[in-house]
Amino acid sequence: MVTQSNTPAAGAADRLARLPTAPLAAAGLIGGFGVAVASGSRPLGGAVLAACGVGCIAISTRRDRRRTTVGLTATGLAAFAVSHPLGHAIGPWPSVLTVSAVTAALCWWLSDSRRPSAQRGS
Repeated sequence: MVTQSNTPAAGAADRLARLPTAPLAAAGLIGGFGVAVASGSRPLGGAVLAACGVGCIAISTRRDRRRTTVGLTATGLAAFAVSHPLGHAIGPWPSVLTVSAVTAALCWWLSDSRRPSAQRGS
């Protein structure tokens, strides 16, 4: 009998669960803004942001409780929303870098630090 852990799909899911989300979340926010500024296309920047966000959700759903995944998704959406008014106060790039750092820190604290490859002895 073939167990689920021996299937190629299970192996891919295990590898996905080991990936850190913090750098991906930060890359989505920073890269999305950078692409929007460089290209002049907000939708293109949004596509970069969304792709990274979906990647984070895919990783988190394989590793974390639903509550954690929902909370981190809400954090990413809130970071995107807060970056706009914060940008008026401190400037666009400082705003994006600030919300990216906060989002990445929360991803690390609530999820990545608990992933299998982050544990000692793995």
